[in-house]
Amino acid sequence: MAQLSDDCFAFGGKMMSVDEALTLISSRITPVGTSETVPLMQADGRILARDLIAPIALPPFTNSAVDGYAVQHARLSPGSVSRLPVSGRIEAGAPPALSSVEAIAVRIFTGAQMPDGFDTVFMQEDVVVGADGFVELPSGLKHGANVRPAGEDIAQGAVAIRAGARLAPQHVALAAALGNTKLNVASRLRVAVFSTGNELVSPGEQQKPPQIYDSNRFMLMAMLQRLGCDVADLGILRDDRASLASALRAAARGHDLIITSGGVSTGEADHVKGALEDCGSLTFWRIAIKPGRPVAMGVIDGTPFIGLPGNPAASFITQVYVVRPAVLALMGSPPAPVTPLPVRAAFHYRKKEGRREYARASLRRADDGVIEAIRFPREGAGLLSSLVDTDGLVELREDVTRIEPGAGVGFLPYACLF
Repeated sequence: MAQLSDDCFAFGGKMMSVDEALTLISSRITPVGTSETVPLMQADGRILARDLIAPIALPPFTNSAVDGYAVQHARLSPGSVSRLPVSGRIEAGAPPALSSVEAIAVRIFTGAQMPDGFDTVFMQEDVVVGADGFVELPSGLKHGANVRPAGEDIAQGAVAIRAGARLAPQHVALAAALGNTKLNVASRLRVAVFSTGNELVSPGEQQKPPQIYDSNRFMLMAMLQRLGCDVADLGILRDDRASLASALRAAARGHDLIITSGGVSTGEADHVKGALEDCGSLTFWRIAIKPGRPVAMGVIDGTPFIGLPGNPAASFITQVYVVRPAVLALMGSPPAPVTPLPVRAAFHYRKKEGRREYARASLRRADDGVIEAIRFPREGAGLLSSLVDTDGLVELREDVTRIEPGAGVGFLPYACLF
């Protein structure tokens, strides 16, 4: 369990920028530190706990990159066609058994081991094979062409995958190619998730006017599961300071992180701040982000706490920019900012300077072939349809105050945010 000091998130001064918040998270949160060894096919999506060192070179032997004819480049006729007898055939998986002193061409196939002394391969479609057993090789092919040297991909003893990497299918493939059947990964982070508010009821329960079904809790849990967390659904906390403090204190004893949504603003019915003051310490982060400014971070008995806004779109965006980096930091993964893709705006927009804003948008290909971003037609941090009916977020950084159609903007697909 992460044990943090009560003032590890302390910040004073003006409203914090998104970049300042990310820097604070990466510099103040320390990894939980526990790990486990899992079968290779269960490693996808997990965080690698220690460097994976290559026990063998990859490829382990020099081999042909194409189907063709292997030769000794020094025995070719410079500036003219070389005519060599074909002697021998090497298929992938078969050991070569040829003398390196022979002035011959060897029929070879993709992945087959190069015989000693042979250093170049002609592609089969570039040569002429005669009925007399000779092959005609065109001039001009460079030494070493179409050959994959041993260790070209990964050298033996090199770091193949660094600790902290969030494993994807390509990492699994590399680990398998090096002969691994298991990997040591960070233990799943134990995260407690609450929603807060007297107006909320869980799906499946009786809804009374003016209650609404809770959606944030399920959205947050789904996003956390995609990050490889072990998520505990602790339900809905009512707007009562004492019961909130009791539930949060209990959650801190068995979890590595606590996340709530709702109740973190400064209204009379927002009791999370008082509850946290009763059972731990809380420093409100006034993050200059829209939607999502009311975000809180604190510590309860050494366990970090994050309080997100109650509006679904605001909760979604702050989960991406606060919870996600905190979760990865707790699991030992270094910060990995997502780079927005350049697209063309197909909308007008005005915003305040000094605040980062994220506009929900869809993509289309314009008549001139350029990809354009179309902003969702309605504003509002409570519109779940704005997340469902769009493809991602247009990032409008702090120095931007106005966007006109045709301007270049950065686009973040939802798929890269989880």
